[in-house]
Amino acid sequence: MIGERLVRKVAGTRGFLKVAPHVVPAMDRAVHRLSRGKVLLSAQMLPGVILTSTGARSGRPRRTPLACMPDGDGWFLVGSNYGRPDHPAWTYNLLRHPDAEISWKGRDVLVTARLLAGEERAAAWRELLVFWPPYTTYQERVERELRVFRLDPQ
Repeated sequence: MIGERLVRKVAGTRGFLKVAPHVVPAMDRAVHRLSRGKVLLSAQMLPGVILTSTGARSGRPRRTPLACMPDGDGWFLVGSNYGRPDHPAWTYNLLRHPDAEISWKGRDVLVTARLLAGEERAAAWRELLVFWPPYTTYQERVERELRVFRLDPQ
């Protein structure tokens, strides 16, 4: 528990938000590839998936390591982009091509993504803030509303 509290505290700091977007995804992709899909480094503190989506403009497969919040038989993803001003590219990909695949605990799952809005988003957001309080810091740093997606297995 002390480690988790420390990670939550550090995850909202300026230093982390400056370095993490460049380091964490690269490390996650490398460890995931080396472990043949069985390990995500960042998932040691927070559940995570590797999302394979179709590029909104290119039409090519795009692999992105992401934190997720499991929910029943689905998952929530937040387009926090570590509190940076722009929406992350993967959110545009899901808006354009909602059918995707995730690698979850070493197995591949075909999913359909849905952008949440209104009360459904508000309810999920409340749960997400309990699950990962640094989302509050990420939202406070930007003027855009962080996109929240629900992924359901196909």
